[in-house]
Amino acid sequence: MENKLNAVVTQIIQVSPSMKIFRIAPDGWELPDFLPGQFTALALPASASRVPDATPETEELPPDKMIKRVYSIASSSQSKQFIEFYISLVRSGALTPRLFNLQIGDRIELGKKMVGMFTLEQVPENHNIVLVATGTGIAPYVSMLRSNILGTSKRKIAVIHGAANSWDLGYSSELMLLESLSDRFTYLPTIIDAEKEHVPWGGDTRFVQDMWADGVIEKAWGIKPMPDNTHIFLCGNPKMVESMFEILAKDGFKEHKRKEPGEIHVESWG
Repeated sequence: MENKLNAVVTQIIQVSPSMKIFRIAPDGWELPDFLPGQFTALALPASASRVPDATPETEELPPDKMIKRVYSIASSSQSKQFIEFYISLVRSGALTPRLFNLQIGDRIELGKKMVGMFTLEQVPENHNIVLVATGTGIAPYVSMLRSNILGTSKRKIAVIHGAANSWDLGYSSELMLLESLSDRFTYLPTIIDAEKEHVPWGGDTRFVQDMWADGVIEKAWGIKPMPDNTHIFLCGNPKMVESMFEILAKDGFKEHKRKEPGEIHVESWG
């Protein structure tokens, strides 16, 4: 078992009651190269303890059975000291109740292969980019931004991030800082449970697809996002993704596929 647990938890940040950021460092091996937007696996044995308020498991698993799930990487592709993940607790899940019970210094299995097509490789340099997310779907975009997606090009980049409450808007401070430093980056957060806020929320309270339909990007950029000037990335709630597809199709956007290039990039498992 010990040889499977090839990495160590080096930092845990409690973002909200049900969301944490984990930094995990390889132990005795080097992280491979990866592209911003890719994902890899985390695994723990069934014998690992679960958070006290987790839903009781309906099936008793063999103690040495490894429970594995994939998560998008949030850290920069230029960093080789650790991999960062932004994870939401699913109390009825198999792995996250165990992940959320980990402490700094605990061991975990970290995948050695970083994979996925949800990357910037097929986006032309002269096209703007809109990154649309709900919940922890923001993670791959944080990796892209930390890996210098802005670069030296003149492209505009926007992030639309939806969550239930302001405390669920992971990385908001980092994204607000980036917006203050670059006139080519726009950060548009929104929450849908504003009545639960402890301090009045002065920002947007619409679903991200309603914000798009209302033209928030055009208002921010001064130009309308169209297939000939913009690529769209979608990661998060399946209903959001489906709604965005319907709206974008009206303007001629198509899903990007390996053999059929398009302008909509989707992380289907996220």
